[in-house]
Amino acid sequence: MYKLLIIEDDQIMSEMLAMYLTEEGYSVKIADHGQKGLELARSFAPDVILLDMILPDMSGTRLCGELRSFSLAPILVVSMKTDVSDRVEALQAGADDYICKPFSLREISAKIGAIIRRTHQYQQQAASVENAEQADTTIACPENTFLLDLERRAIYVNQFHVETTFSEFEIMRLFITNEGKVFSREELLYELRGFDSFVTDRAIDVHIANLRKKIEDNPKEPKYIRTVWGVGYKFVSRN
Repeated sequence: MYKLLIIEDDQIMSEMLAMYLTEEGYSVKIADHGQKGLELARSFAPDVILLDMILPDMSGTRLCGELRSFSLAPILVVSMKTDVSDRVEALQAGADDYICKPFSLREISAKIGAIIRRTHQYQQQAASVENAEQADTTIACPENTFLLDLERRAIYVNQFHVETTFSEFEIMRLFITNEGKVFSREELLYELRGFDSFVTDRAIDVHIANLRKKIEDNPKEPKYIRTVWGVGYKFVSRN
């Protein structure tokens, strides 16, 4: 049984979601403020976190960052904010997907199911690659060493651990196992999400910007994740 954590201060909304998703077969816990959400995220270890961006004790952006410090669970933001800037802010903070209120219960159930399927699929692919030793997940560079630990879903740059979201890790895994290949935004979005996501390719730009901040010496002049103008992005480990 998959576990869901709902962090939402609207009692009617959270109880309605919990009732519906429990009937869908999920194990559900509710937190009505950020601190309780952090405590439950540690003790309950959810498979997916549903997070409202407006909470009484802390901002959703701050909570996203704190959750990301210890949890790899995909975060689905549920918010009344509909502006593109709000979506970008949530993604930059560590969220993996975004859905605007109001929404149908069937829609959010479909979103959660899609996130879980993708997570399962990538975990199986990673295990298959690791067991078959089909890919060298360590890349040595003149100035840095990139190491992907598929079992722990961790990235190390020059032996230092770099915190990443689920989506960021998958983009790096795709880049490193296809070094030099140019990916369009649409290709990255398809590889990352599949056809069942409503996230636009603008999310890819946000994830790339976040990765550059984490692995590049100078994110404004990236050496490893390079822009191919008019096409997309590619990863190059050697200059």
